[in-house]
Amino acid sequence: MAELVPDAGFLKNGKLKNALLQHKALSRNGLSERLFGLLFSGLVYPQIWEDPDVDMAGMELSPGHSIVCIGSGGCNMLAYLSRHPSSIDVVDLNPHHIALNRLKLAAFRSLPGHSDVVRFLAMENVSGNVEAFDRVIAQNLDATSRTYWQKRRWNGQRRIEVFERNIYRTGLLGRFIAVGHLLARLHGVQLTELANAKSLREQRNVFDTRIAPLFDKPLIKWLTSRKSSLFGLGIPPQQYDELASIATDGSIAPVLRQRLEKLACHFPLKDNYFAWQAFMRRYPTGDEGSLPTYLKAETHAAIRENVDRVQVHHATFTELLASKPADSVDRYVLLDAQDWMTDQQLNDLWTEISRTATGGARVIFRTAAERSIIEGRLSPALRAQWTYLEERSHALNLQDRSAIYGGFHIYVRSA
Repeated sequence: MAELVPDAGFLKNGKLKNALLQHKALSRNGLSERLFGLLFSGLVYPQIWEDPDVDMAGMELSPGHSIVCIGSGGCNMLAYLSRHPSSIDVVDLNPHHIALNRLKLAAFRSLPGHSDVVRFLAMENVSGNVEAFDRVIAQNLDATSRTYWQKRRWNGQRRIEVFERNIYRTGLLGRFIAVGHLLARLHGVQLTELANAKSLREQRNVFDTRIAPLFDKPLIKWLTSRKSSLFGLGIPPQQYDELASIATDGSIAPVLRQRLEKLACHFPLKDNYFAWQAFMRRYPTGDEGSLPTYLKAETHAAIRENVDRVQVHHATFTELLASKPADSVDRYVLLDAQDWMTDQQLNDLWTEISRTATGGARVIFRTAAERSIIEGRLSPALRAQWTYLEERSHALNLQDRSAIYGGFHIYVRSA
């Protein structure tokens, strides 16, 4: 065993200690990655948490554009259909998201009118949605998705029955929001108090006096110091580190408070359905505020007309692009997926984006931190093919009502 004992110099200068600490950190990170992967294998996002109105402004989306986007909760691609694109290819590796995207498309295709779609996708505690599924929606679903929604859960109920309660209180994100409400109640705060605010001034007062002080509570500071605390937001360890890099003390509590402040205070409550989902755990009713773009009456006809222009793929973004011909895609929506990627994965992705991009093509994405994730990481040859619209990106980021991300970024194919 003598060869396993380090020499005195190695111990004295602290190299062994540093090596052991590094090994422990890597072990913890590996455990965090595995735990996140396990949680992310289920339904994560019942709705998307990127503002589709900002997306469409950033893309300058027009009739006839071809789009490739990541699916997530599916609200984005449905909103894009209101602009009459020629096609949308939706990609996602999560089979639960695939089933949800296809169900939402089938609802628009099958249900008789706008009010029926709103009742199915936006209202809570309503009866008749299961009957609507069995009677008209199921026959417009592919066999795999139909089986998914008909499958019985541990309590004997079919998955589709959640649409008679509140789909948005389920999934990883829904449970994360529920825990946030529980923690607030433990400290004597009801987050639903925000619903009583009738102006931006009143929203600010509720946030400053009731919500903001929660971030100074020892329990919440301790919880947010752990990477696993944000898994419910779909934020893996890599993104946690990006968020922590913003704060001077390496804590993300001030960052979370800043993001929540934007969500609660920067937009009138009647115009921000993201705030309703976060603080009231539901969408607003007709007299309380507006619904997402894809559920508004004025977009219903266009979405229904164009619903068959969408194809949903169980694939990565890079895999899907590799199957497409050169010069065939006008718009790319990457959400925050690049925050998770290695340099090699980023370069592989942008190689396919650059190959398939038409002249003037646009790529939009979000980042947990404020800076663009691709700067300094793409090869010079790839980076030279794209122009970063930094000022426009910053301006639109300020308009993003979801408030969860630090940066919104637009890249345009250079001439």
